This record gives sequence, structure tokens and C-alpha cells, in this order.
Amino acid sequence: MTFLARLAAVAALLTLPMACAAAQDTAAAKRFPERPIHIIVPFPPGGPTDVDARIVAQKMSEDWNVGVVVDNRPGGNTTIGAQIVAKADPDGYTLLTPMDTTLVLNPATGIPSPYDPSTAFAAITLLASNTTLLVVNARDGAKSVKELIARAKANPGKLNYGAGIMTTRLGVYRFAQEAGIEVVLVPYKGSSEVAEAVLNGSIDFAGDGVATTLSLIRSGEIRALARFNSRPVPQLPDVPTLAQAGDLPHLEDVSSWIGLVAPAGTPSAIINKIQQEIVHIYADPATAERLEKAGINAVTMTPAEFDAFFHTEAARWTKVLKEGGIKLE
Repeated sequence: MTFLARLAAVAALLTLPMACAAAQDTAAAKRFPERPIHIIVPFPPGGPTDVDARIVAQKMSEDWNVGVVVDNRPGGNTTIGAQIVAKADPDGYTLLTPMDTTLVLNPATGIPSPYDPSTAFAAITLLASNTTLLVVNARDGAKSVKELIARAKANPGKLNYGAGIMTTRLGVYRFAQEAGIEVVLVPYKGSSEVAEAVLNGSIDFAGDGVATTLSLIRSGEIRALARFNSRPVPQLPDVPTLAQAGDLPHLEDVSSWIGLVAPAGTPSAIINKIQQEIVHIYADPATAERLEKAGINAVTMTPAEFDAFFHTEAARWTKVLKEGGIKLE
């Protein structure tokens, strides 16, 4: 046997295990799913992430004829639920619906975590891009952003606000900075708790998502003063941006988003199959209507696009926090 022939034989032996592994992954993807899937939501029930996950889970279960269980594991700024998925078998049967808090702001703000968000998960797709609203109790809350600012300036350090995820806390923090007001954060684990606090008067105002507050705004129990980004909200066409309503031209947009990830090492064939199922689910008119009525702006990305997106977001917000000297707890 010539040297070149021996070299070719060695190369073939070296690539054989990789070829076998790829074939096994493809076969596993064709059979997937063969048993129930668990979607871990790192928030309490009732918030936008939970609502989106349950709509997706119901349709996924119908399409694949397997149980798809939504498991709420709130706490630790989403690290409790995320850790469960980071440690799970990489087989596609345990998924996580992280928000920007989980993958971007926790590491950017130095929140201790038992895993590295940039390496612990395999990106599947973006699920939704959310709009946060500045809201008050309609009964006795401020009628406008400027009135809220005036109340805060007349009572420095006495007004408090509620927020759940780190993104919302960052948005209200930046609002307070730009408006020159001193207000006190009351942290909550999720949107449903924030909305309840606004309703019962425990807090003076809040930053909260459209999905949680929309029905309460429509019923007249909560008033939306502004939205934290320039993205239109079709369900609330008359709500201005916070920068416009507060005459704060230097206030940048703050948006939150929801994604879907699996444990790192999950075969790409299974990742792609799940992503394609999400695209199929969102293309269903009835599902699209449910999402829209819930105030969820549904979007999808390929796994590669979503991976690049959240790494870019991480770099962007790390820079903003560092240069702005912003400290969030």
C-alpha cells in the first residue's frame, strides 16, 4: 500500500465515527418526539413567556401527538429554570423559554449563575419580541408621563415602581435617570405579580408587558401611559413612546424578547426539526390570532440567526451598562 493510500485509509477511519454519529442523529430526529416534551418557563404563570409557551405547547402536542408539558420554575432572575435545562440530557425533550434577562442581562449585570448562558444552551429560535408599557392604576394613577414625573419630583424617593425581568428594571431605571427623578424599585418574579400590585395600589407605577396588561387596560382598570420602544402596538395605537410622552429625546428604546433553547449538545437535526415546527405553528391562522389577541408579537429565526442575535444583544447591553455606570440588582 502506498503512503497516499495508507493516509486515505487513516482519514477514512478517523471520519467514520463522525459519520456514524451524524447518521444516528438523523435517525433520532426522524423518530423525534417519541415521548413527552417539557418546556421550562422561568417565570410564574400568566406572564407573556408563559402565555406564549402554552399556546406553542398546545399546538405542538396536537401536531406531534405527544404530551408537551409547560413547567413554571420562577426565581433567581430566571436562573432556577435555566439551570434545570442546562443540566438536562441534550436530546430535545427538555426545552427552555429564556428571555433577554436569561441570556443577556444576567451576565451583563454580573448576576451570579451556575452556568454560562453563552455556552450552556443550543439556540433554536426567537419566539416573540415584546413591548413594555409604563402603566398605572386607572383609579388614582397619573394621567400622563409628565404628570408622573411631576409627582415624583414633588415627592423624591417616595414613589415606588414594580418590575419583574431585568430588561424592564433597566427600562424604568433609564427613564428615571433621564427624567431626573428618584423612585424606589419593588422587584417581582413575574408580570402577573406586577399587574396585581398595580391593581391593588401596592406600587405607584410599573413597567410591564402588553400580554399581561392588555385585558386590564381594555377593562379600564389599568392605564397605559407610554411604551418603552418605538415599535407600534396595533392593539394600543394611541399609546405614545416614553421618549415622546416624557419629552426625553435621549431615552433609547428598551425591548424584551422571548426565545426557545435546548441544552448544549442537542443534535442539530433535532434542533432544526423543533425550529421548523415553530414556523409551522406560527403560520397557523388560528394560532396567529390567539397570539395577537394576547398581545404577543410572534417572530421566528433560524438557529444560527438566533444564536448570532442574542450574542450581539449581549455585547450591546454590556457596553450600555458599563458606559452608563448602571447598577441593577
